Amino acid sequence: MKQETEEKEYWDTIIEADKVTLSLSLSKIWKYKDLILMFVKRDITVTYKQTVLGPAWFIIQPVLTTLVFTIIFGSMMNGSSGGTPHVLFYMSGIVVWNLFSSSLIKTSNTFLANASLYEKVYFPRLTIPVSVIISNFISFCIQFSVFLLLLAYYVFFKSIPIHINPLLLLLMPVLLLLAVLMGMGMGILISSLSAKFRDLTFLVAFAVQLAMFLSPVIIPLSATSGIRRTIILANPMSSIIEAVRYIFLNSGELNIYHLMYSTAFAAIVFITGLALFNYKERTFLDTV
Repeated sequence: MKQETEEKEYWDTIIEADKVTLSLSLSKIWKYKDLILMFVKRDITVTYKQTVLGPAWFIIQPVLTTLVFTIIFGSMMNGSSGGTPHVLFYMSGIVVWNLFSSSLIKTSNTFLANASLYEKVYFPRLTIPVSVIISNFISFCIQFSVFLLLLAYYVFFKSIPIHINPLLLLLMPVLLLLAVLMGMGMGILISSLSAKFRDLTFLVAFAVQLAMFLSPVIIPLSATSGIRRTIILANPMSSIIEAVRYIFLNSGELNIYHLMYSTAFAAIVFITGLALFNYKERTFLDTV
C-alpha cells in the first residue's frame, strides 16, 4: 500500500488586495523604493527629453512666468505687492503654487497614463504618485533656490530691509507638506474618478489655472477686502502662500486660523483621495 504524501506549497511573496481602504501601505512602498527612484528618473528624463535646454527648464519656467507677471501686473496694471519688490513677490507665490499644481495635475492622470504598465506587472499602485511627488519636490528645491538667490541679491545689493526669523523657518516644512498632501490628495481623487469620467482629465488643468487667479499669487491678501477677500481665503493654498511670504519677505499674513482651515482641507482631501484610490485600484483594469 502506497502512502501518498501531500506536498505543501510555500511562497516567498503573496500578493493580495489590501482589505483596509485607508491603508497607506508604507512598508510595501518602502520595499519598492528602487522602483520609485526609477520612476523619478523616468519622469525627469522623459519630461525634458529631446529639448535643447533640458533640465534648465526647471529654472526658466518660473523665471519667465515671474517676468511676465511683473511686466503685466506689476507695471502695466500697477499691481500692488505690499511694498515687496515685484520679482520677489511673484516668484515666491509662483514657486509654491507650482509645487501644489504640478502635484495635482501629474497625479490626476495616474491610472490612465499607466494602465498598460499596471496590467503587466504587480507593484503598489501608490508608488507612481509618490514618485511624482518626489520629482516635483526636486523641481521645487531648484526653483526655490533661485528665489533665495534673488532674495540674497536684493538684500545685499539693493539693501531691502528683510529680516528672517529662524524660528519661523521651522514652519516651512509643515507648509510644504500641506501643499503636497493637498495636491496629491486631490490628484489621486481625480485619478480614481477619471477612470470612469474621462472629462475630468480635460478640466483639471483649466481648474488649476483658474484657482491660481483666485489666490494671492498675483494680488496680496492685504490688497483685497469684502467678498473678494473671502473668495481668495476659500482657496486653501492662499494661507500657505501668504505664510511663506511672511517668513521670507516680511509681508503677507501668518494667520493660525487660516492655516488650520488649510490643514483640515488637506487632511480631508488626502484621506478621501487615498480611500477612493485604494478602492478603485481593485477594479480599475476592468473599467478601462
